[in-house]
This record gives sequence, structure tokens and C-alpha cells, in this order.
Amino acid sequence: MAVQQKVTRDLMSLEDILGTAVGVDDSGDPLLVVYVDEHSKAAADIVRAMPAELLGVAARVELTDRFRAFVGKPGGGGGGGVSHTAKQTPPIQLGTSGGWRNDLANRYCCGGTLGSLVQVSKVQYILSNYHVFESDIVPGGNGIVATTDDFVIQPGLIDVNCSANSAQNVAKLVKKSSLPNSNVDCSIAEVIPGMVSTTGSILEIGTISATPVAASLNQAVKKSGRTTRLTRSKISGLNATISVAYDNECAGGAALTKTFTGQIVIANSRSSFLAGGDSGSLMVEDVTTNPRAIGLLYAGSSTTAIANPIGEVLSFLGATMVGN
Repeated sequence: MAVQQKVTRDLMSLEDILGTAVGVDDSGDPLLVVYVDEHSKAAADIVRAMPAELLGVAARVELTDRFRAFVGKPGGGGGGGVSHTAKQTPPIQLGTSGGWRNDLANRYCCGGTLGSLVQVSKVQYILSNYHVFESDIVPGGNGIVATTDDFVIQPGLIDVNCSANSAQNVAKLVKKSSLPNSNVDCSIAEVIPGMVSTTGSILEIGTISATPVAASLNQAVKKSGRTTRLTRSKISGLNATISVAYDNECAGGAALTKTFTGQIVIANSRSSFLAGGDSGSLMVEDVTTNPRAIGLLYAGSSTTAIANPIGEVLSFLGATMVGN
């Protein structure tokens, strides 16, 4: 990590380098991972020029497409087993399709995942991402912006043909504006009494532990999300500095590119762990009973998923996890 800190700024001054992280090689020895835009014309040159070691630490290039906040689009989330897109009978479980009731603009509707339940001063809130609940901050294509007390619905607009009247109000937004100035992408909505399971039960995971845990390399993890449902993977990088692109409102233009530090990286080959619409999912340890929360998933590429450490999210919100 000390070497990473010394070299990351210079590496990321190059447009085609998207981030760095601490990983391990096939023998379990630590190394510095450098993420490079695989679509860049200079990608091959960067791979050839990257030394086998940086300041005495082994280094490896990983080619990937650019990291983006995973906004959901219509489609996906089907298949057999438990549905993560269907309208539930209250009190609902989490790990389900949901989002801001007015997430409709530019002739599209969007959404994400209602990830988990947190508590602030004995009041329960649904936890998801800033870009799922409150990223509409320009009037743009719908003439409005996200505001405290706006309804959060289940399922999200993308799963009810963009008609909010076909969904149900389950919570009310509490704007926290985590972006662009903080190091987390999170948002909460106060639960409407009777609409959400008070245990914080998550589809196909159940009730989690109230005590979170720090991430570790090669740790087995799982998540329950709107699009890819229950999926499993392992942590491939820690302490990541990552550049993530965000859009204005639903299907709007580019809003900002945010550089996060201290992030968790998860293997996501062919978007098998996390895909568009899964943003807001809670990542937990892969154990059967009362798994502990590790991170809040919010972005990635077709090869890599990114999560905020859950401890940093809870600290920003002044919250605790709801669980056993």
C-alpha cells in the first residue's frame, strides 16, 4: 500500500489508466494491480511499458472497460427461482428492484436495487446508492430534481413499464448528497411503516448480522441484486483508487467522473457478479447464516465490480446495520 500511494497519482495522470489496487498473485503474494482501459489505442503500449516491478513491488496490468455507475435499464432480472423484479406483498424483502419514483427522463426510466436496512436513532431506512435514489440534480429531461420526502418505490420503474402507479411506495427519500464531495456513493430512504420487513431480510440471503466486517483479499462474498439476483465471487483487490463515470439523471449526459480511494474490488468476469440495475446491493460474506456486511456495491465494468467499504458508508450516514 505504501508503494501504491507513491505511484498512483503519476499513473492516473495518464488518461488511459483507470485505477490501482493491492491484489495477490496466483501464489498468494501481494502485488500492485494497474487497471488500463482496454479500448484505448495506447493500451498495448502501456502493457508493454509496464515494468514487472514498481519500487520493488510486483506489478500487473489488468485490461478492462471503463468503470461506470451501474444504472439499470429495462430487461434482465428474469429467469427461474426467486424473482428480484416482481412486486412483493408487504412487508417486502430487500435485494429487490427499486428506486426513486420519478426516475424517468429523456424518454427512458431507470432504477437499481433496494439493498439493505440500516438504522439511525432507532428509525429504519433502506440503504442504496446516491445514483439510484437522488442523482437527479438538474431539471433536464423531466423538469424536476430529487428532493427529501420523495417516494422510493418497489419495484423500480424499469420493471413496471415506466409506470410508477404499477409499483408501491415503500420509503421516503432523505437526501444526504454523498456525491460529489464524499468518498462514498450512498443514499437512504425512511421506511414507510409496514412496507419493509423490520428484520432487514434480503432475498435469497435472509437476515444478516448487525455487525459488519472489513474486507480481505480472496474473501468469498455474495450479493442479492435486481438484475443478476444472488451471485457469488471473491475479493480481488483492496485499497483501490478508482475513477468512476456518472451521468446526469436517467439517460442524461455525462455529469462527472469521480475518483474514489480505499475501495474494494471484486472479480466480475462477463458481468456475472454485478451488472446494470444491481447498484445499491449489499455485499456480504458468503456464509449461510447471518452473514456480515462488507461493502455497498455501486459501480464496475464487465470484468470488475467496485464497492464502498461498509464501515465508511455507515460512518458517513451515522447509521448501523439492521440484523441479528
